[in-house]
Amino acid sequence: MHRFCLILIVLLAGVFSVSAQAPRHYVCYRTTGTSPDWQNIPWTEDFLDIEGTAKPIPLYRTRVKMQWDDTCLYVLAELEEPHIRGTLRQRDTIIFHDNDFEVFIDPDGDTHQYYEIEINALNTVMDLFMVKPYRNGGQAMINWDAKGLRTAVRFNGTLNNPADKDSSWTVEMAIPFRALAFYGRRSLVQDGSTWRINFSRVQWQMDIVDGQYVKRPRTPEYNWVWSPQGMINMHAPEHWGYLQFSVQRPGVFKEPVIAAAANELWNIYYRQKQYWEQHKSYAKNTEALGINSPAVIEGTTLQFSASIQEAGYITIINQEGKITSRHE
Repeated sequence: MHRFCLILIVLLAGVFSVSAQAPRHYVCYRTTGTSPDWQNIPWTEDFLDIEGTAKPIPLYRTRVKMQWDDTCLYVLAELEEPHIRGTLRQRDTIIFHDNDFEVFIDPDGDTHQYYEIEINALNTVMDLFMVKPYRNGGQAMINWDAKGLRTAVRFNGTLNNPADKDSSWTVEMAIPFRALAFYGRRSLVQDGSTWRINFSRVQWQMDIVDGQYVKRPRTPEYNWVWSPQGMINMHAPEHWGYLQFSVQRPGVFKEPVIAAAANELWNIYYRQKQYWEQHKSYAKNTEALGINSPAVIEGTTLQFSASIQEAGYITIINQEGKITSRHE
């Protein structure tokens, strides 16, 4: 989805807090066969509104399963739907103009150089690469393709038939790890690897008029997601969920060791953006931001960096929201 203007308005208004709901997590098991066997694989939690639990529960259930092997991440999504509908048939058209299912993947969790795949009920795909989020000046590279991507859509009902009531549709994806290798950065996966990932479902409000589906005019779409963003903006990867790869079953999720430091640095990032709007320069210390933090800040008119040394790692964020860490 490319609905990012709201976050810019929020920042310019000086409001930097979002939903405090912690990112969800999913332990992804290695498949034991030559293809994914979904029977004993757990579902994710049901999707919620993109803004979180303060908003109404979605009208229709959405949930996901995942598996992996040496070559691919496998995704199975189930979307409850009384009227399965699709109109867009050309690859890389703006698929969320239909009801759709979307995947967002940031393999190294730095919030830059991430991937998005959208699909509708006609099995039409739009895939793109983001060098950085829109809020930081990023542009969607729609000419990027997930090479080797395999997708399938199935119906528990009928497609584009307003005369009956359907039950659900499912999406399966095999996403090759080698496809997630822009700029030569191969996404290597092993037991314990952790990615940031999220899933979104765009659902338009429809009426049936003279036997045809008609979008309700001037009515916004629903945005239902696996891990709530706390804002109407999927392009804030710091709010995505955690995907942890596991060989062992059952697997136990282990929060990344830098998670607490990263959360503190994101608080500083949003405060710095507010500070810049007021002063046209970045703060040089945490006191100027009105917080008591272990972070070390360097700031100039156009740039800042903030770092925290904790648990044997130094974690750093900059003015573009790129977050990195290294072992000390």
